[in-house]
Amino acid sequence: MLLHGIFPPITTPFYPDGNVYFKKIEHNVDRYSRTPVAGLVVLGSTGEAIMLSDDERREVLKSAREATAPNKVLIAGTGIESASETLRLTEYAAELGYDLALVRTPHFYKRMMQPPNMLAFFRTVADRSPLPVLIYNVPPFTGYDMPAELVIELADHPNIVGIKESGGDLEKVRRMVEGTRQVKRPATVTETFDAVTPRMLKASTGGNGQGGELVPVSALGGAKPSSPAVNVVSGIKTRQKEVGFQVLAGLAQKLEPSLQAGAVGAVLAFADVAPTACYEIYAAWKEGDVGLARLKQERITNVAQRVGSELGIPGMKYGMDLNGYYGGPARLPLLPLTADLKHEVELLLADVRN
Repeated sequence: MLLHGIFPPITTPFYPDGNVYFKKIEHNVDRYSRTPVAGLVVLGSTGEAIMLSDDERREVLKSAREATAPNKVLIAGTGIESASETLRLTEYAAELGYDLALVRTPHFYKRMMQPPNMLAFFRTVADRSPLPVLIYNVPPFTGYDMPAELVIELADHPNIVGIKESGGDLEKVRRMVEGTRQVKRPATVTETFDAVTPRMLKASTGGNGQGGELVPVSALGGAKPSSPAVNVVSGIKTRQKEVGFQVLAGLAQKLEPSLQAGAVGAVLAFADVAPTACYEIYAAWKEGDVGLARLKQERITNVAQRVGSELGIPGMKYGMDLNGYYGGPARLPLLPLTADLKHEVELLLADVRN
């Protein structure tokens, strides 16, 4: 599956009393679906997934799934401390029609998380998961940094398609990219090389499952098929693209250098606040305009560091409120920003609106 582009890990909106505000999930998802992002991540760290009950996680997955445009890749954060619970939530996400499972590294028993433990955990999940697996390494939250050597070893598993690397170590990104170059897999993409997922194909047939056969485009005009390069699947013109093990960056303040180091896209908390500003960096890099990509990067580096990393979820939620999304309160023990911090965020985002 193609994972190139920018993916906002959406927040979970709450009422002031702490209950999940499902209508605002729909509002935010609808707005993100109208931006040039490649897809959405639901129940990531920014979604306060660890603060939710099992029932709330399932309801959030369902609400976001129903509101997402069919042309966006939909990724479910399903990582829980045990393999069995991770698989249980992954199976539910698959039933809803999600395209991919984002599985964070277990971390509560840190001293026990030795290489054999991690290899066994991810291989077990990947062996049994009905969805392709994206490893999620997020040491700022877990206190565990998955070594590049383990990632490279896991990259050969046919159901592990990549990693979201949120450690910010550019040299590690390079090592992972170089160490997984042997991984080559076909991915179905559109005629213009955008991602195609089973959910998209189902949506294009109205959910009736009809029209899923491959038909060469040349045959549509009555001509004898001459090339299998472009086909029609469920009414969508598709082709095959070779992809490797896909490394996605996790820090907006290091997006451009991460792309230069070999990342193919990014899951960025700051994209919740300013998805188009993040996409512009990716688009310039994709077009080979290094100077423009760096210029666009400079515009957001300081604000992404301050709002996204230092002020965390309360800062990002307030930034979303400023930029037309619903941020609202975080869940306790996270506290809202003070008046002074809100003013600082307003100044930082004055020229970064979407």
